[in-house]
Amino acid sequence: MIKTVLILLSLSVMTIAYCQDKIKDNQELIEIYKNDQADRQTDEIDWKIVSKRDSLREERIYQLLDSNQVHTSKDYHNAAMIFQHGGDSTAYGMAVKLMRKSIELDSTANKWLLAAAIDRYLLSKDEPQIYGTQYQKFGQDEPWQLGKMDTTKISDAERIEYGVETLAQQRKKVKQMNRKKLSELVTNGKNIDEIVLFIKAENKNKTEYDISESGINSFGYNLLGQGKKEEALKVFKLNTQLYPNGFNTWDSYGECLLMLGNKEEGINAYQKSLELNPKNRNAETIIEQNK
Repeated sequence: MIKTVLILLSLSVMTIAYCQDKIKDNQELIEIYKNDQADRQTDEIDWKIVSKRDSLREERIYQLLDSNQVHTSKDYHNAAMIFQHGGDSTAYGMAVKLMRKSIELDSTANKWLLAAAIDRYLLSKDEPQIYGTQYQKFGQDEPWQLGKMDTTKISDAERIEYGVETLAQQRKKVKQMNRKKLSELVTNGKNIDEIVLFIKAENKNKTEYDISESGINSFGYNLLGQGKKEEALKVFKLNTQLYPNGFNTWDSYGECLLMLGNKEEGINAYQKSLELNPKNRNAETIIEQNK
């Protein structure tokens, strides 16, 4: 009898897992997430407009949650990002709650957003962050600095598990953030080919410009936000050459290739990204959708 009950329980668990796999990600949530990111991929952000859009996005997420249209791990992740860009502890608390659900549904999901949501929630209550994901700037001409932090709560090992930089890497990142943005070279009249040559010639440790992996990637998305897809492609490609072991560089390169209709090379780039980081669910999804 006990054996029969165990078999039935096992079959039930397998059925639930199978059904979960068959549930598709909410396409509206994917678009909401994309629009949220697009609003932030430019140097000249009108925060009055973006804040209004953020409020509308939050309102729509509540509606989707109330109507039981949020199901998958990716759905909860996408919803969490909207509340991560909220303006108070209530919104950040929602981001934490939604990300916990995302990870509950998929234990292999990227945990960075949970760490970031926890940090932002703590800071919103005037408590120190614990992971070290939040950087602050107290004035347009003031330098970036790491937000108030309690370094005793979380180990570097746990930071790495959550996709967060170590304390040493965070200090290095602050220095990079206070370097000039590559988009300033465009303002100064340089074309994209000149900028590519400039980046290749610069010393990563001595340059006054941010030519880190993330700095170059941000520049690429800045160009995409202006509709300059061909120029962005050159930047993303350069990033894969300078940082060949960065899974995110290949992910972004693949995204741009697909935008330009180069499906075969785009999928190859996503496959490279997935090889470097088997937990990259975005690459996994894109590859599956383009089979």
